[in-house]
Amino acid sequence: MIVYDKNLLKNIFLVNEAENLQKANFITKEQLDTVSKELPVLKSQDNILIRIGFFLLGVFLYSSICGTISLLGIGASSNDFFIALIYLFAIVGFVGTELLAQQKYYRYGLDDAFVLGAQLTLAIAVAMTFTTSILRISNADVLSSMITVTVVSFFMYLRYLHLSSALIFCLASTTTLGFVFFNYIELGSVILPFVFMLYAIGMYCSSKVLLKNLKEPFYYNGILLMKNFSKVLFYLSGNYFVVREFSASLSGGYYEISPEIPFSMFFWIFTFIVPVLYLFFGLRNKDRVLLWIGFLSFCFSIFTFRTYHHVLPTEVALTFGGLLLFAFTYFAIRKIRENEKGVTFKSDRFDNSNSLLNAEALIIASTFGMKPEVKPEESPMEFGGGDFSGGGSGGSF
Repeated sequence: MIVYDKNLLKNIFLVNEAENLQKANFITKEQLDTVSKELPVLKSQDNILIRIGFFLLGVFLYSSICGTISLLGIGASSNDFFIALIYLFAIVGFVGTELLAQQKYYRYGLDDAFVLGAQLTLAIAVAMTFTTSILRISNADVLSSMITVTVVSFFMYLRYLHLSSALIFCLASTTTLGFVFFNYIELGSVILPFVFMLYAIGMYCSSKVLLKNLKEPFYYNGILLMKNFSKVLFYLSGNYFVVREFSASLSGGYYEISPEIPFSMFFWIFTFIVPVLYLFFGLRNKDRVLLWIGFLSFCFSIFTFRTYHHVLPTEVALTFGGLLLFAFTYFAIRKIRENEKGVTFKSDRFDNSNSLLNAEALIIASTFGMKPEVKPEESPMEFGGGDFSGGGSGGSF
């Protein structure tokens, strides 16, 4: 199913591991250079800015090809011809992706443009195929596009290992499920949060099983993304703010204050208990991503509470929260700063970045107006010869 040579893919993982070992000072720069020379890899681009540049170049190339093809249909006003032209644009995207993969381009930027363009144009073509009027788009038209994006993104990830396609699959499948329950199932809007919770749990369990039984590392990043996506989806499915505002927006008919939702007490408890559990299991399992998700979800829970209950003025709440955060951070650092394993405050050898130190030096220099030391110019007049109190005198005192 994978279009790339698996040996070259394995070499990419080996080189990345060697780079991590070199950053952690386990191997030398010369050893890393030797590994990089001995292991041939695919044409990939790790610099995000350069990759964005090649992506824009790929978008320009893709649009130029489609524009050239569209010139063949000048003068044709048939709707069927226009739909066929969009299908042809999608074919161009798939063919271009395949050709770039055959040329060993992998996460380079050019292939990203063709992968995303193929999925977008195909979804538009399928929607227009079942649409009788552009002003009257039915639920079936939207559903057909969602299903198309879900299926195509899934196979695009399986074949090209495109991580963005895995994210599109997660978003599209979730949207498709919600759209079906809301429009085609009676009382679907009422049970929709619980459906999303069950779907997130199923996605998490399946991704955990897949990661446990994974024999080759090619699909690891995509499955890990799906696992973390399920954690975010599970929290947002039961967050009080999301459920209340989303339900009100779907029902319509309100202007300033959204109406209260059923089972509000359950959603309030869910809003605060899930971030605490995320933080607890993140610390227990030493899962950094889960810690970040738990921290961000806890901040969003505080925002949710402040949206509907103004217990304290904003400035007092921020001050009080800052004091609590400072106290927690201070005592946590004192508690774990000497730990040699587990949760520790000591620097990570695999993430030994000096960006914070450089930022601190820059702030100090800009605050106190420190400038680089400049060596003063030497005076053209030379003095010498005196033994005591007198420049230039040749006698002794």
